[in-house]
Amino acid sequence: MHIGLIGLGKMGFNMRGRLRERGIDVTGFDRNPEVTDVPDLEQLVSALSAPRIIWVMVPAGQITDGVVQELSELLDEGDLVIDGGNSKFTDDQIHATLLAQKKIRFIDCGVSGGVWGLSNGYGLMAGGSKEDIALTMPIFDALRPEGDRADSFVHVGDVGAGHYAKMVHNGIEYGLMQSYAEGYELLEAKEIVKDVEGTFAAWQKGTVVRSWLLDLLVKALHEDPDLSQIAGYVEDSGEGRWTVEEAIANSIPAPAITAALFARFSSRESDAPAMKMVAALRQQFGGHAVKPSGQLPE
Repeated sequence: MHIGLIGLGKMGFNMRGRLRERGIDVTGFDRNPEVTDVPDLEQLVSALSAPRIIWVMVPAGQITDGVVQELSELLDEGDLVIDGGNSKFTDDQIHATLLAQKKIRFIDCGVSGGVWGLSNGYGLMAGGSKEDIALTMPIFDALRPEGDRADSFVHVGDVGAGHYAKMVHNGIEYGLMQSYAEGYELLEAKEIVKDVEGTFAAWQKGTVVRSWLLDLLVKALHEDPDLSQIAGYVEDSGEGRWTVEEAIANSIPAPAITAALFARFSSRESDAPAMKMVAALRQQFGGHAVKPSGQLPE
């Protein structure tokens, strides 16, 4: 199988590597000349045999909109586009409609795994038709972790469902990180507690709160025990807001996720230890940029 991949940033670059390692031929395009395989989208499309499959891995919003629009003008009937970025599920329906005018197929796929996906594999949540999912299963199989093939991939439902599931996943992630971070601040504040890192490390096996996020928390503390290099300033990339919006629209109480989102807003006005930990966790799993300590915006 030979596919195109647009966007070779932190995620896309590693995904190209993992796909190639597992026998998928990938031609990648990125505006960064140091990583791209072809100079432009026209050359990318020309490099692929029909029916073409192109995976889009660029930032959500206007950038994804522009790429999909350009592909709608370059691709042919029967070709297929997969949006693997963090697009809002309502955008998927717009993109699918646009491409369908030329009988180009569309799948949306939520991707989780961050900068660790190259070695560990990715969690994948796809939306689209059964026929299109079946066609692209070799790609999903190459990207997800080895082992039980029922794990780490789900065909969630129709177009938009994959990104909807990823949105809820990231909303949950907000709440989990906030809980770990608040626990960290409580332990740090108590004078009788002498080994905070060791306490979290003791929870990594056999306890109900063990998780990969907890492992990354211990790793962050090992690398920077006092989190002295990180400011307690935490961005939100959209999914948490969309999750809260959907909770409101469907009259579903989501107090933990909502509070975690609001805590990120408050982090931009203070430098709390808990928010230093949230920033550290985002850096650990996703490679997200952090603000150095002492460089909070005024």
